Amino acid sequence: MQLTVLGSAASYPDAGRACAGHLVQSGATSVLLDCGNGVISNLGRVLDPTALSAVFITHAHIDHFADVYALEAALRYAPAGPLPPLPLYLPDGLFDLMAGALTEHGSRELAEAFEVHELKAGEAIRVGGITVTPTPVEHVGLTMALVVDEGDARLCYTADTRLCDAARAAARDASVLLADATLPQEFAGRAPHMTPAEAATLARDCGAHTLVLTHLWPTVDRAVAFADATAVFGGRVIVADEMDQLHIEQ
Repeated sequence: MQLTVLGSAASYPDAGRACAGHLVQSGATSVLLDCGNGVISNLGRVLDPTALSAVFITHAHIDHFADVYALEAALRYAPAGPLPPLPLYLPDGLFDLMAGALTEHGSRELAEAFEVHELKAGEAIRVGGITVTPTPVEHVGLTMALVVDEGDARLCYTADTRLCDAARAAARDASVLLADATLPQEFAGRAPHMTPAEAATLARDCGAHTLVLTHLWPTVDRAVAFADATAVFGGRVIVADEMDQLHIEQ
């Protein structure tokens, strides 16, 4: 399977970037993990957004779902007419929160655009040739890490989380760890996010061969983030950049 980084920034996108969004593809299957600010624009450089197989949203922070509204417009106003509802998987209550920001007409169209499913801890979801399993982690409110399996290849997307046993459980046996690395080292412990060094600790503990640092605060020095991570983790370290692609094998 192949990972494409569509958005690597945390909270707000700095110049040329987007917020949380990662595309996983396997054969004809294309799954979007989070859909933050600017993600749909970058997705269009790789794939027609209306060709997605499913979308997964990890939690109720807007930098992880803002572009769901843009995707809804693409689905409802496609050139040949409204498309069939796209499967959308998200924590309980989040879709109602999204709809609450819209007019009655807008919320009705949002509901027509998506086939809504609740993410349930440990309940695997099969989409084409891949399986996605949500696992709760420690952030703010209900937040799900997403473990994506295809054969012997495993990707763990931590979503937003502090370094904790729940994150270790989600990341166990991942060949590639796509990890929250929001905080510069001087802010360690001030928010429920990881630093690059903590993300590297998680990668080391779970036995990953590749660590991809993502969800970085816009003012974080990415060269420093790389150095902090490589000082802890002996495997391959990548600091995510928009449109990076990575083939994931065992």
